[in-house]
Amino acid sequence: MYAVVEIAGQQYKVKESDRLFVPLLPSEVGATLKFENVLLLADDKGAKIGTPHIEGSFVQARVASHVKDEKVLVFRKKRRKGFKVRKGHRQQYTEIEITKVA
Repeated sequence: MYAVVEIAGQQYKVKESDRLFVPLLPSEVGATLKFENVLLLADDKGAKIGTPHIEGSFVQARVASHVKDEKVLVFRKKRRKGFKVRKGHRQQYTEIEITKVA
């Protein structure tokens, strides 16, 4: 059984015991989250598609950790002007583990 669920404005295909990196969520490590924006629910019998969401279905997950991605460098330069700027940032993610699809 798998589901397509909307988490923080993005769609993810999930099944039980999957580990995902999603944009930073404001919750503590070890907390249980419940996502009710399920767009598709499928098993070996068939698929159920929501319009836009499936009523009464949800995906339950546990927050495993908060991590940062690799550093992204942004470099700007204007030729012959002596202008150079180098900036960078590390995107923050939350690692979640899917515990239940219902």
